[in-house]
Amino acid sequence: MTQFAPLIPLCPLIGFLILGLLNKRLPKKAAGILASVTVLVSFIFSLNIFLSISGKSVVVPFLDWFSAGNLSVSFSFMLDPLSSLFLLIITGVGFLIHIYSIGYMHDDENSNIFFAYLNLFIFFMLLLVMGSSYLLMFVGWEGVGLCSYLLIGFWFKNNAYNNAAKKAFIVNRIGDLGFLLGMILIFMTFGSTNYTAVFSQAQQGYYPETSFTGNSVVTIITLLLFIGAIGKSAQIPLYTWLPDAMAGPTPVSALIHAATMVTAGIYMIARSSILYSLAPITMFVVALTGVVTALFAASIALAQNDIKKVLAYSTVSQLGYMFLGLGVGAFSSSVFHVLTHAFFKALLFLGAGSVIHGLSGEQDIRNMGGLRKKMPVTAITFLLASLAIAGIPPFAGFFSKDEILSAAYNYNKFFWLLGLIGSSMTAFYMFRLYFLVFHGEYRGKPDLHAHESPKVMTIPLIILAVLSTIGGFIGIPESLGGKSLIAGFLNPVFAYAQHNLLEMPSGSISELMLMAITVVVVIASIVYARNKYVVHKDLPVAEGLKMARIPTIIYHKYYVDEIYDILITKPLDRISEFLERVFDLKIIDGMVGAAGKLIQWVGGKLRLLQTGNVDFYLFAMVIGIVLMLFFKMR
Repeated sequence: MTQFAPLIPLCPLIGFLILGLLNKRLPKKAAGILASVTVLVSFIFSLNIFLSISGKSVVVPFLDWFSAGNLSVSFSFMLDPLSSLFLLIITGVGFLIHIYSIGYMHDDENSNIFFAYLNLFIFFMLLLVMGSSYLLMFVGWEGVGLCSYLLIGFWFKNNAYNNAAKKAFIVNRIGDLGFLLGMILIFMTFGSTNYTAVFSQAQQGYYPETSFTGNSVVTIITLLLFIGAIGKSAQIPLYTWLPDAMAGPTPVSALIHAATMVTAGIYMIARSSILYSLAPITMFVVALTGVVTALFAASIALAQNDIKKVLAYSTVSQLGYMFLGLGVGAFSSSVFHVLTHAFFKALLFLGAGSVIHGLSGEQDIRNMGGLRKKMPVTAITFLLASLAIAGIPPFAGFFSKDEILSAAYNYNKFFWLLGLIGSSMTAFYMFRLYFLVFHGEYRGKPDLHAHESPKVMTIPLIILAVLSTIGGFIGIPESLGGKSLIAGFLNPVFAYAQHNLLEMPSGSISELMLMAITVVVVIASIVYARNKYVVHKDLPVAEGLKMARIPTIIYHKYYVDEIYDILITKPLDRISEFLERVFDLKIIDGMVGAAGKLIQWVGGKLRLLQTGNVDFYLFAMVIGIVLMLFFKMR
């Protein structure tokens, strides 16, 4: 079945080409169905590969791309347990979001091109995951960055959306430079960018093209690759683009900024697990960055009032947990959390979109309330997703986050404590959001009548709710009497990395006890949120009213954007203005102007030779002939 692997990315690409060429000539509904069917076909092929891969790693050649010097690149795909699992996430969740978008974008006059962009994004994301080399991954990496720009700024008539799209594009370029430098160093070190060649040489400690000693070159490579992952997966300090990216249509938030694109950094590090296992310094940096980001973003989410901004900072926080898992060597657990996060975070974003749709565009949770009676399906599914992300057993998020926290405890107990505090914050801000939106009395405009979304939007919610409820059972740990199916499935990919990692210190308490502590803390946070927002009806302060100092700082996101604006944006603007005023206007424009004036002056002098006197013209012609003969004879 691997011979059909090229069809997986080709199907959405064909959908993009058809939608792009026909555009307005296709009815809106037909365009949505066409885009959805192409992704569904890719999902069917992906499911077949997932079921037949059985731990093997297969490279499927497609075509020879190019050769330059010692670099020879083939357009080929690597199919193994890791890529096959990501294929299911991208195409499965992507298909549900496509279906949801048919209802959400029903009234948009440009919905056809929106579906074309979605298909193009799916194509590049599949290319990123399936590529058999870092170079092919980079092509997909840049492609999803382009599609992110197009989709975030889809409603381009609003300048704020354009600014958000530009911010996402520029911040990602910073990370992409790190990835590019890392890839160049990989080629300089191993003489190839193909995974099989790079990883086999790394395992043998064979670095033929470098003068570095030991594993120092691997440390530099992995740190550079990690910079790329920080940008794409929105970690400190390059996380600021993701909350602003919520300006795009809600299906974009669900697809790109919850289930797929932002997990590209996780995939890259997981794919490079062999290299990272040889660089313990980098592993520590990854874990530290992840846990700090998880805690930092969770604290910001506590005070946000835009329903999508809460979920945006929640995404940044959950990505932090994934990086924590990677840094402490729990590669399978991190990928497991990618899977469960795709279920419940896509559900949360689509549920938020359903609320926004039912309230005619309202996004401020202070203007909501009491919606569980008017939007019962959305309310129930949103509750299930909230339980999953909070880590309440037996929902999906409990199993995946527990594995990460347990591994963190064995690696560094302080990291575990920070992760535990982040979990309590997660439970609080998610149920703060749930209670303020669906409980109490309606606080919005009196003439606005909330209504449940159509079935084309609620059916994907129900499917994702089921997956968020039962999806974690594929990773039941041994401490609960189970056998983690996903860990066994991914073991062939991470076997060397797990074996090569230094022996972690054993914890002083059992994993079961760690689970119990986490669950108790999470339940206490939920009870506190209910007591605060349902029993005492303590509503967030209205815009413009004075808040306490700490909540004000959190509400303004620690003023990080303002600090970046002062330290980076404004100085660069001033430098640009100075260069424009001095270099562009005076030097460049001056040189161009001087050249024009010189030509004018020369032309004016030569014009004097045109006297209109025939005798002078004959004399000049004779002189010219004599000079030509003279130089010819010489």
